[in-house]
Amino acid sequence: MTLPFSSVFPLKKARAHEICGDSALVFAASSAGLSTGTVVWISENWRPTINPEGLSPFCDPGKLLLTRADSQLNVLASAETALRSGAAGLVVAELSSTIGLTEGRRLQLAAEAGRTTALLIIPDGAGSNAAETRWRCTGVPAGQPQPGPAYGTPRQKDHDSTHWRWSLIKNKIGTLSEWIVRWDAATHRIIVVSEAGS
Repeated sequence: MTLPFSSVFPLKKARAHEICGDSALVFAASSAGLSTGTVVWISENWRPTINPEGLSPFCDPGKLLLTRADSQLNVLASAETALRSGAAGLVVAELSSTIGLTEGRRLQLAAEAGRTTALLIIPDGAGSNAAETRWRCTGVPAGQPQPGPAYGTPRQKDHDSTHWRWSLIKNKIGTLSEWIVRWDAATHRIIVVSEAGS
């Protein structure tokens, strides 16, 4: 059974979602660009700081509120506070290790209370069962043949940085799927190039 991309992205509001993979920041930046209102982006002090101007192809840098924390525990606490307040359209939290069911459930309840979307950037295998969805975002190798009219001849470089494979690897409604996507700057949205594996 094929799952329509539009039924799962943009992400459901008032829910907690997770993303992993080498292109997780692209997924987060795309989600930030599609959200309404302020985007609160929380990370630990040891991580490189996100450059708002670097995200400008995806979202207005002026709507980003960057927050730093001294530990993952404080990242989670800050995310919960921001979600519960309802003052942001999206809360992005960069996590460095696994979170338990209790922490995941607290974030889910805070997202519901504030009617705010939570997006947790997690390491592979570090997700919580409380998340509504979990995605893996990876780059598409340039030499890999891609179906669909958007591809002409394969690119001649090692990696095509404009196309990504977005795999829905956990979904509370049960259906999993994956797509090859790209960002369309002109229309300011994600375009599905093809269903992966079709």
